[in-house]
Amino acid sequence: MPLTTTVVGANLIASSLYDLGVRVIFGIVGIPVIEVADACIEKGIRFISFRNEQSASYAATAYGYLTGKPGVCLVVGGPGVLHAIAGIGNSTSNCFPLLLLAGSSESHQVYKGAFQEIDQVSMLTPFTKFAGRPPSLSLLPSTIEKAYRLAYYGRPGATYIDLPADYIQGSVDRMETQPLYPASTAPKVMADASRVKKAAQLIRNAKLPLVIIGKGAAYGQAEDAIRELIDEKSIPFLPTPMGKGVVPDSSPLNFAAARSAILRTSDVILLLGGRLNWILHYGEPPKFREGVKIIQVDIASEEIGNNNSGNAEYGLVGDVEQVVRQLSAELQDYKFPSIPKALVASREENFAVSEKKANNAILPLTYQHCYKIIKDAIRATDTRAIFVSEGANAMDIARSAFDVEEPRQRLDAGTMATMGVGIGYAIAAAVACPDHLPVCIEGDSAFGFSAMELETATRSGLPMAIFVMNNNGVYHGVEPAAYSASPAKPLPSTALGFETRYDLIAEGVGGIGLIARTPEELKEAATTALTNGAVTVVNVILDPGAKTKLEFGWLASTKKKPASKL
Repeated sequence: MPLTTTVVGANLIASSLYDLGVRVIFGIVGIPVIEVADACIEKGIRFISFRNEQSASYAATAYGYLTGKPGVCLVVGGPGVLHAIAGIGNSTSNCFPLLLLAGSSESHQVYKGAFQEIDQVSMLTPFTKFAGRPPSLSLLPSTIEKAYRLAYYGRPGATYIDLPADYIQGSVDRMETQPLYPASTAPKVMADASRVKKAAQLIRNAKLPLVIIGKGAAYGQAEDAIRELIDEKSIPFLPTPMGKGVVPDSSPLNFAAARSAILRTSDVILLLGGRLNWILHYGEPPKFREGVKIIQVDIASEEIGNNNSGNAEYGLVGDVEQVVRQLSAELQDYKFPSIPKALVASREENFAVSEKKANNAILPLTYQHCYKIIKDAIRATDTRAIFVSEGANAMDIARSAFDVEEPRQRLDAGTMATMGVGIGYAIAAAVACPDHLPVCIEGDSAFGFSAMELETATRSGLPMAIFVMNNNGVYHGVEPAAYSASPAKPLPSTALGFETRYDLIAEGVGGIGLIARTPEELKEAATTALTNGAVTVVNVILDPGAKTKLEFGWLASTKKKPASKL
């Protein structure tokens, strides 16, 4: 009797993903994708089951950023895809590689109003690099391979594959399908040599050159080339929030503490893997010097010249590592002579101001002093941390409070300023970087978006230390005393519950919950969270800051002052 060569669709999907090198999938199952997830598990792929598709898709995007290969997310159709669109947007805005797989109605039921029916391919096409449904079950492997490859070739982003229920449950002769092989690394392109020479000459002639390191440089794993360039040429640098660690924050050439001063002063800027969007104030005055020349290095030619568009002629299109090595070769005998003393003084003054705030042990606790305590505990316990932060004040202040010495060791709300990424990112970090401990700095509002994923983390055995900065509100909270006397008084839209016990949520799902109101309590709780090998939430009760101005500090400084009247 001849051996059968037929294969069930679910098994074909699983074997295709495995052959591409996929070993982890994030998602939530339901009809009809349960069979796909089970086939993946049987094949040896780890399936991490979440409580909400948003968090699962966020985790997959972070996994793609940390590993350089697409994070894979599997969800049901209809509402599952609607929720996972959050990850699609996050992937596209941050240029993180993501492959979303979703079940859909049986192909013969299209347009009949089938269970959870949505035209998912049409819906996602405008927001992805590729969205498609395999033309047939036999072409499913090659379609998956194409979507997986496109997610990280060129500028990384999101792709989507629609999996009809009859494909998942149907069978096909394996001989009719094409064999797949592990996906190779993306091709690395060098920049036009003549433009590199021109850029190098600009740097040579600069009165004050500056390197700005974007998260694209971190994703591109270009740290060795960038460190050599900066160290050998003595060029000051400025990391973007997720570009921290490409060159260690402890480097004497790091001028993040004098960010505003050096941006206003530099006449030539080498921008590596970053975009001139709101995070970099569009490259425009008043933040940037009038007439500054920006040498923008990006894998995508369409990014060159965006905003501050007069600098398009200096753009270098190519892989950031390759282009930096080209520039280093052209600058072989160059070394920047000395950084202006005024900039060094500005940096030291700002350090002193930050240090004073960090050492101010007043009650209720402040962000700055809390972060010093946590940072000291990280150092004392010799913890290799991968930082995750989200929230307005919590994230913005944490950005400068925690030093990062390694690349790809800081994740935050990113280009889209997405709240709710925190716990999903931490789960992805724990899987992608098992030799590091995710240390999450969470605003209380941001934490609420994904708090139930604590159960995912505990069930999956993924330790993490989560510090919820609890100030009773969004941006700032309210003083409980102001409302206790008048319970009928309506709360402002920014208010959250007073001293909500987020630590008890952790206990309820199998983790450890601690609460801290004083420096001594926080020190003890931080040490425990960093060393106990469990999912731990430290509920840090802060000064509500009710009298502070409602404003996101990052954007405030970009507002142009009204023209003076002559």
